[in-house]
Amino acid sequence: MTILTGFLQSDSLTKLTEASPKEDNSWIIEHVSNHVLLKIPPIHIGSFTLDLSISMHILMMLVSAVLLVIILTYAAAGNRKKKHPSKLGNFIEILILFVKDDIVIPSMGKVGANFLPFFLTLFFFILFMNFLGLIPFMHTASSNISVTAALALITFAMTQILGIKNNGFFGYFKGLVPHGIPIFVLPIMIIIEFLGLLTKPFALAIRLFANMTAGHIVILAFISLIFTLGYAIIPVSIAFSLFIYLLELLVAFLQAYIFTMLSALFIGMAIEQEH
Repeated sequence: MTILTGFLQSDSLTKLTEASPKEDNSWIIEHVSNHVLLKIPPIHIGSFTLDLSISMHILMMLVSAVLLVIILTYAAAGNRKKKHPSKLGNFIEILILFVKDDIVIPSMGKVGANFLPFFLTLFFFILFMNFLGLIPFMHTASSNISVTAALALITFAMTQILGIKNNGFFGYFKGLVPHGIPIFVLPIMIIIEFLGLLTKPFALAIRLFANMTAGHIVILAFISLIFTLGYAIIPVSIAFSLFIYLLELLVAFLQAYIFTMLSALFIGMAIEQEH
């Protein structure tokens, strides 16, 4: 319904009705793609070019970060003034305990409590980005592969740093290879384990990106049926769009949970290799 409202109030309806049959679906890509809002001259450092332009998805990340700080600070301040959390503070505390008791501790053990601030930041930041994309005229920053890849690289860096810190440089990479395998299999296992290190962040990035993008495309596809099959299909199209939209609410929370859970699992496996 959010996307339907934003769509009907934009010029996409005009573009769709005036487009040729081959271009009828181009507006869907426009709604899920990124575009520059504020063009800033790039900075050239030798052969390296740094583009600081503000795009829609960058703006959504900034808004998510600001809302995250404001809402959690407000909830924490309210909890300090009262003996028992209430309203917003109580809801935020439930989510914090959920991340701690159902994600971090089961995946990493008691050592996971030391890294709880990192996983809470990861969970809430992704959650805010996902929910922000369901508001009219907003975009989902987590449907950008560059955003999800950056988050996955942060988890990858944390995994390697903590793994080396707790097991030593040679001990960490030695522990990646299973014990007791035949010598002639060792070269193949080294290659497989090295590829495994790279596929973990790749899977994190693609899973979040694909799920958040797919939901919006499905909703827009159902809306496009109105103009493809005629206005008689409006009740069916809107009903399916609302169903997918409600499903998107669940997916938005689920993807934040899965990303955080897998990150905790990968980091926990790097720290406690014997397990």
